[in-house]
Amino acid sequence: MKDPMSSVEPVLRVDQLTIERNGYILKDICWQVMPGENWVILGANGSGKTVLLKSLTGYFPPTRGSISVLGKTYGKFDWNKVRLRIGMVSSSIQQRIGQGERAIEVVVSGKYAQVNYWGPIRKKDRVRARSLMERLECDHLLDKSWITLSQGERQRLLIARALMAKAEILILDEPCAGLDPVAREQFLNSLENLNRHRPDLSLLLVTHHVEEITPCFTHGLLLRAGETVAQGPMDRTLDSASLSLTFDTPLQLERSKGRFRLDWVSPRGDGMKDEGVME
Repeated sequence: MKDPMSSVEPVLRVDQLTIERNGYILKDICWQVMPGENWVILGANGSGKTVLLKSLTGYFPPTRGSISVLGKTYGKFDWNKVRLRIGMVSSSIQQRIGQGERAIEVVVSGKYAQVNYWGPIRKKDRVRARSLMERLECDHLLDKSWITLSQGERQRLLIARALMAKAEILILDEPCAGLDPVAREQFLNSLENLNRHRPDLSLLLVTHHVEEITPCFTHGLLLRAGETVAQGPMDRTLDSASLSLTFDTPLQLERSKGRFRLDWVSPRGDGMKDEGVME
């Protein structure tokens, strides 16, 4: 009997993806995301994490190799239409939003692929935006201006903005950067809630902090200097040896209650760990 899963297409696939700009930024990356999988892309600064995501959205064309997103192949389809199905939470979007933009306008703008919404808000758009904001526990911000919002509040609004466009993939490019510990946990909790409400939405989290990996993430892709160190299910990919290779230093990974902690191992050779979490 034919396996029904064999006919399921990947949400995204890259094959031998290579990007060169005065040397390799990415080299021979082979990776695919299947429906129901949420991935963490982990690596040090300069490992190629953000460039990989920019290649998926068509802003960093490949030198060699192929990119397929939601069944469409780069170079054979209008990528502007593909981008409408990919939500993005990143500092680059934050920086483009006007300081006087109201929260409701930020969210509604996602439906129309705009930054800085102008014109009246339709009743059905307001209803949908408010529902999404309630799900992300930020509906109390409805009429507040962008300049008055905290970093964590802005990140949750950007998720609501992406969902307003009915995204099928949500890319989170270091979304916890600049958040204090409490705001970070509140934001990560909102991701867990989102995954429960939208298990069909594929999450891609880019980070270099294992502390930001929550239980909803099922798979990991580890990058170093533009090449793959390890990839696959979290329990096979995330371990002390792979992370030590990824960050080019001796590290010890600990896991408790579905969350991770990473410590730097002292080079003294006495088996002791230096105090503090690697951040």
